[in-house]
Amino acid sequence: MSIFDKVKQEALNQFIEVIEWLDSTQDTMLYRFPVAGQEIKNGAQLIVRESQAAVFVFEGQVADVFVPGRYTIEGGNTPILSKLGAWKYGFNSPIKSEVYFVNTKQFTDMKWGTSSPIMLRDADFGIVQLRAFGGYSMRVADPSEFIKQIAGTNAQFQTDDIEGQLKRAIVTEFTDAIGELKIPALELASQYKEIGEKIRGSINDEFKSYGLEVTKFYVESVSVPEEVQAAINKRASMGALGDAQTYMQFQAADALRDAAQNEGGGAGLGAGLGAGFAVGGQMANVFGQQAGGAGSQGAAQPPAAATVPCPSCGKPNAAGVKFCSDCGGKMEIAKVPCIKCGAELREGAKFCSECGTSQEKAKCTNCQYELAPGAKFCPECGTKTDATA
Repeated sequence: MSIFDKVKQEALNQFIEVIEWLDSTQDTMLYRFPVAGQEIKNGAQLIVRESQAAVFVFEGQVADVFVPGRYTIEGGNTPILSKLGAWKYGFNSPIKSEVYFVNTKQFTDMKWGTSSPIMLRDADFGIVQLRAFGGYSMRVADPSEFIKQIAGTNAQFQTDDIEGQLKRAIVTEFTDAIGELKIPALELASQYKEIGEKIRGSINDEFKSYGLEVTKFYVESVSVPEEVQAAINKRASMGALGDAQTYMQFQAADALRDAAQNEGGGAGLGAGLGAGFAVGGQMANVFGQQAGGAGSQGAAQPPAAATVPCPSCGKPNAAGVKFCSDCGGKMEIAKVPCIKCGAELREGAKFCSECGTSQEKAKCTNCQYELAPGAKFCPECGTKTDATA
């Protein structure tokens, strides 16, 4: 090859250069294109695909951001040249610039969760610890700000590099939202969507400074400790049985039937009779009858004191007490009707657990008088309400 051919080939090599990035991963947020000597050659082709942005960094500062499209880098043909300067030296460009490709697609299936329980005060269980987990989706909303605040001069940046910091911010916002909403633990499941939207708005206020945006946020589960869950299960079981006294009578009758069917002789018969007498004594106690016999000499058993089960833990308490002797919970919970469907709600509830209606009463926009549900005119000043719309 002659010297002329070598020069010609060198010229072609200088002119023919394609700057592009084909992402083969699922979690790369930023990729620095390997430019030889950091020199962008005159006539180079820049290809930016959908869900990408190309950021040129010149002398340590962001010079320009390119949206999806095809660009030819030559004198006066691209916006970046007005900032980087003209190409004055033929094939040997003295302009050094770094090219970063930023992935602007949505990164889905990101996970979050509480590493330790959150301590809260609950209307049903008093002080309770909650754990929660879920998922979210995010994207790079401002490539320039993302490079300045997060990625820096890294050649590559994955979601794992920032996931820990994002999780800590999310858990902080979740804890704050749960504390502000004051939703009872037993009603959290019906408010997952509302909680998620509130947290997403709060998180985006902070993530905006990173050049990031949370597009979706999900609360998948909020759980209580095992001992509290056991108390909830026990309470549910008692509710399924209905009247506890009737259930005990049924169990005693079954035991007496089994004892009567025991046909074993001798010791077996004696054991059967003993079991029968024992069950009979149990039935007498259950039915509130007097247990008479040779040992008791006809003395009447004192009637058992009336007890009421705790609505929180199921522990029997003496009738009339205000707080449970076992868990400290209130024995009587005030109930108020829903303003729309009439369902019984806990006093202070913000939303109806049956129809989801907000329990805050509407007010007249003119005189702030509290309006009855469905009122079309204010009874105080006659102003039309929103219900007339």
